[in-house]
This record gives sequence, structure tokens and C-alpha cells, in this order.
Amino acid sequence: MERSNITFVVEFILLGFSDLPNLRSFLFGIILLIYISIVIGNGLLIVITKTNPALQTPMYYFLGNFSFLEICYTSVTLPRILRDIWTQKGNIPFSFCALQICTLYSLGIAECLLLVAMAYDRYVAICKPLYYPLIMNHKKCVQLVIISWITPIPAQIGLTYQIFSLNFCGPNKLNHIFCDASPLLEAACEDTYQKEVLVHLSALCFIMIPFLLISISYVKIITTILKLPSTSGKSKAFSTCSSHLIVVFVFFGTTSIVYLRPKSSQSAKSDKLFAIFYTIVTPVLNPIIYSLRNKDVIVALRKLLPKPCHS
Repeated sequence: MERSNITFVVEFILLGFSDLPNLRSFLFGIILLIYISIVIGNGLLIVITKTNPALQTPMYYFLGNFSFLEICYTSVTLPRILRDIWTQKGNIPFSFCALQICTLYSLGIAECLLLVAMAYDRYVAICKPLYYPLIMNHKKCVQLVIISWITPIPAQIGLTYQIFSLNFCGPNKLNHIFCDASPLLEAACEDTYQKEVLVHLSALCFIMIPFLLISISYVKIITTILKLPSTSGKSKAFSTCSSHLIVVFVFFGTTSIVYLRPKSSQSAKSDKLFAIFYTIVTPVLNPIIYSLRNKDVIVALRKLLPKPCHS
């Protein structure tokens, strides 16, 4: 596209794993296996939280929604990464790149907010047990899920517009595995300081504030648990919270490293490594953590999965 003798970018080329040609088949197989396991694992959690009568509680309602979010989140990037590895072409149209980054950020923030809702649910269940059925009724749960899904969309549309309003006049190669703010800002042909500040402010707002709210909830939860008279009561309360806490630390830990660390410590290789980590690790661990550490989920899975035949 020519305008005033300046060539404007109409598509980007994601370099992905092109620097590892000998590992192409291995990477494709591993990522495909991981994606299938994410869909099946989180899909099973959705099915059991919807169909098992013992799991018709707010905690499992949020877990089912979180699992659905995990599938959506990984589906924004992993199929495209697989396509790029298979075809050895990383080209992505300008508009598709904008759509990917907006969807990815919106779903990522929705996960942050849903983890806050799950922490609030545990807080009410442990700190205000008598009021739990009244406060965490089905209507309140649906409202919290809708808020988690909808809140990020306007802000991320605005942020995406700000990033893509920059002039990209070449080169159009992004040394990353999917469209992300950091490689896009590097590819711009003008000063990006203001846009970088916006990206960091967005990350601070949507990563740190939810994390602080979750931390406050768990300080109150742990204080209440320690006051419980019986040891069995303490261990049961801790076991219901531990799964959620592990997921919180893994998810917020990886996203904070990617989006809140200073630019001076960033490199293309480390960005790719952290990106694949936070895109894959939490969705893979989510069903494993909740199934291994939760007796109700184990029982529900045993009922759902076919029993082995004995001769």
C-alpha cells in the first residue's frame, strides 16, 4: 500500500520457532498434544460441574466457567501456532493480528477477574458461612461471571486501537509466537513511549489490582481458618482453598513476569519462553490441580469415565 512514498504494513510475519528448524516436528507434536489435553481436561471439568448434582455449588459454577475461559484463551493462540509450524509460514494480516491481541488480552483479564470472584466465594464460605447461601445465590454468581467477561472488552479495544494506530512501515517481522504488544511496539516506525506506558498501566490495573484483592481475601480466610477449633475443620478449609491458590500464583506469576518487568530485561527469546509458559501452563495445570486435590471432583470423574471391564 503506497502513500506519500512510504510503504505501510498490511500483514506481519511471526517468526515463531523458525530459528529451530530441526525441532519443527517435535514442537508441533508437543504443542498439539498439550492443546488436546487442555481441551479434554478442561472440557471434562465443564461437563462434571454442569451434570453432577454434588457439584451444583457456586465454587464449581465458577470453576466450570474458568475452564471454559481456559479453552477459549488457548484457542486464540495455539491453533495458529500449530498452523505456522506446519506450513512454515507465519504471515498474519494486520486486522487478524489486532483481533488476536484484543481477544487474548480480554480473555486473560477475564481470567484475572474470575479468579477474584472465586476468591470472594471462598471468603464468604469460610468467613461468613451463615450468610453464604444468601450472599452467593445463583443470581449473584451469574452477575460476577458476566462482569468478569464484559469488563475487559472496552478497555482492551481501546488499548488495541492505540497500539495499531502506530505507523508500521517495515520491517514487518515480529520475533514472537503470536501478536503481542512488545514485538509490535518494537516494529513501529515512531516513538512508542506513550503506548508503552499505556500497556504497563493496563497491566498494573488488570493484573495487580485483582491480585491484591485476592491477597486481601486470603489473608482474611487464613486468619479465620487458624481460629477454627478442630484440626479436621482447618484441614478441610485449607484443602478447598489450596487448589485455587496454586492456580492464582501460577497464573499471576507468569503474566506479571511478561507484562510488568522492565523493558531493559526483555529479550525476544525470553518473551517467547514466558509467552508459551503462561499460554499453556495454567490451562494444563488447572484440571490436574483441581482433580488431584479435590475429592468431589475425583468422585465425579470416576462416575463420568467408563469403568474398566473385568473378565
